Amino acid sequence: MTGTRQVRPDDSSRATLGKAAHENFPVAPFFLPRAWRDDLMAVYGYARLVDDIGDGDLAPGGADARHLGAEGETDRLALLDAFEADLRRVFDGVPSHPLLRALRPTVRRHALTPEPFLALIEANRQDQLVRRYETYDGLAAYCELSANPVGRLVLGITGTTTPERVRRSDAVCTALQIVEHLQDVAEDLAHDRIYLPAEDMERFRVTEADLARSTAGASVRALIAYEAERARRLLDDGTPLVGSVRGRLRLLLAGFVGGGHAALDAITAVGHDVLPGPPRATRPNLTRAVGAVLRRARGEG
Repeated sequence: MTGTRQVRPDDSSRATLGKAAHENFPVAPFFLPRAWRDDLMAVYGYARLVDDIGDGDLAPGGADARHLGAEGETDRLALLDAFEADLRRVFDGVPSHPLLRALRPTVRRHALTPEPFLALIEANRQDQLVRRYETYDGLAAYCELSANPVGRLVLGITGTTTPERVRRSDAVCTALQIVEHLQDVAEDLAHDRIYLPAEDMERFRVTEADLARSTAGASVRALIAYEAERARRLLDDGTPLVGSVRGRLRLLLAGFVGGGHAALDAITAVGHDVLPGPPRATRPNLTRAVGAVLRRARGEG
C-alpha cells in the first residue's frame, strides 16, 4: 500500500481518471472494498489513457508525451509505441508515466499478465489503420482487442476467472463496445471512422452521406435498431455472469450489464436517431435497469 500512495497523479492523469464519471457504467463504485476500487481505477486509468492516445484526446500541455519520453511527438502510432515500451516496464522495471506506475502494484497483487494490456494498445493501433469494417465478424474481432480485455482484467482483479465467466464477460464487453459505437456514430464519422458493418449498411441501404446528416432518416434508424438488438442479445447472453458471483461483485457486474441496457433504452427512447448526439441514460433509468439485472441474477443464482 505504501508504494501505491507514493504515486502522485499530475493534472493530466487526474483529467484522465475524471472521465470515469461519464462512462455508461460505474467504474469503481463506493460499495466495493477499497483495494478493489484502487485496482479498478488503476486499470481504468490505463485503458482510458491508451484510448485517449488513439483518439488524439490527450490533456493539453503535453505532459503525457513527456512522461513517455516522447516530448513533442504528435504521431499517434509513435505515441502508442512509446506507451507500449512504458507498459512493458510495468512488468520488468519501473514505468515513467504516473498512471502506469499506479498500475504496477495492481499487476503484482493479482499476477496479471501483459496480454490484455497489449491488446488494448493493439486496438488503438488498428484504429489508426482501419476506419471501416466490412462485416460484423471483423467488428467483433476488433472488440476482442478493444473491449473484452477489460472484462477479463476485472475477473482477474476479483479472483473470479473461469472459462465460462470469461465467455460471458466477453459477450457483455462486446455488447458495451457496440453500444458505445451506436451512441457515437456522428462523433466517429467526424474522425473518419465508421463502426457499423458495411454489410449491414448495404442491407439497410444506408450510405455514409446518410450518417453525416443532422438527423437520421428511416433507413438509418432501422440500421441502428438492428445493431441495438444485436447488442441486447449479447447482454442477455452475458447476464448469467452476474448470477455466478456473490456479494458486492454481483452488484458491480449488474452495473455493467444494467448500464448497457439503460444506454440501449436511451437509444430506443429517441427513436434510434443517434445523429444529433449520443443518447445517455438517466440515473433513475440506470437504477431500474440494474435492479432488473439483479432480479434476473437471483432467479438464476
